[in-house]
Amino acid sequence: MEKRFVYADNAATTKVYPEVAQEMLTYLTEEYGNPSSLHSMGQRAKKALESARERIAKCINAEPSEIFFTSCGTEADNWAIRGASAVYAKVNKIEKPHIITTKIEHHAVLHTFKALENQGYEVTYVDVDENGKVSPEAIVSAIKDNTCLITVMYANNEMGTIEPIADIVKAVKAVRNIPFLTDAVQAVGNIPVDVKELGVDMLSFSGHKIHAPKGVGCLYVKKGTRLRNLIEGGAQERGKRAGTEAVASIMAMAKALEISIEKFSETDELIKKRDRLIEGVTSLPDTLLTGHPTERLPGNASFVFKGIEGEGLLFLLSSMGICASTGSACSSASLEPSHVLTSMGIPVEICHGSLRLTISHETSFDDIEYMIEKVRMVVERLRMMSPIYGN
Repeated sequence: MEKRFVYADNAATTKVYPEVAQEMLTYLTEEYGNPSSLHSMGQRAKKALESARERIAKCINAEPSEIFFTSCGTEADNWAIRGASAVYAKVNKIEKPHIITTKIEHHAVLHTFKALENQGYEVTYVDVDENGKVSPEAIVSAIKDNTCLITVMYANNEMGTIEPIADIVKAVKAVRNIPFLTDAVQAVGNIPVDVKELGVDMLSFSGHKIHAPKGVGCLYVKKGTRLRNLIEGGAQERGKRAGTEAVASIMAMAKALEISIEKFSETDELIKKRDRLIEGVTSLPDTLLTGHPTERLPGNASFVFKGIEGEGLLFLLSSMGICASTGSACSSASLEPSHVLTSMGIPVEICHGSLRLTISHETSFDDIEYMIEKVRMVVERLRMMSPIYGN
């Protein structure tokens, strides 16, 4: 099969849609006013900014006043975790706050929890099952009198499992009205997201995962949820996050989210491509699909291979024109095995041989067959070179 270029790392970042780039360009070169300026160009920028807030709110069934713009998903997670837990603890006079999350969260959450733990917070990291799913019962059983915040990601960035967020939130709220955040960076734009149906108090997502540029994100904050200010300064974002808004990027994110939702009509075809990729790769011996077999993101196919190292696999695939990942883009330089995979009970020696292929609507069936052929070829080649495989 002739060499081709296949981008299969959409969970790390996505190609900006042409329509999104055009939308952004308008606010870089023509309508470039500061939304805080009182002149006509500034007021047009302000009007555009509020229209983006309305458009994004409509996409996730929120109110415009519940949408706050950030620089990325990591910032949104940090703000939600630190800001909501601190206010809840203060209002309820809790001296040592307790916060709950799962063992498979993105490092944006886990490292924030670790930092708070070092500051005296009590932390519970809840286990998941072999498919990476967390149960509502496990979360509820971790609740204490001093619990100030709970966060569970909507869909995992490494192995694609979709969590039962609505069920978890319902179970939590039956106990007490504890602030609940879901990191929806991988979910928004890939599956339907309705904040009212989920019942969450806060939800984060990022522009560059939905075919918008890097450097822009969003935090949904349910009306009535109290959150400490992130940045002091001007009156931007209703005084909670000061600083001149990145209007061009925000407009691009609104456009990208609308396009992504329009493409939900193509989800069935995307799932067929994903399932063919899974079928083709897992036909290799000693190969395991990671994550839930069906309750996973439409474009996510993730595997572990016995007897190989993921880095060698990536380099060889890259030489064949395939862009892939061994896990989270934020930890790709780490030599440690994936915390997500080890949390699911996968042995450490197998975790090192992980591969994540995340496709988009632009991925063709020919691309899928090309990836299957090359992955099989590379895995077999690496296993022949391995001093431990087969022993």
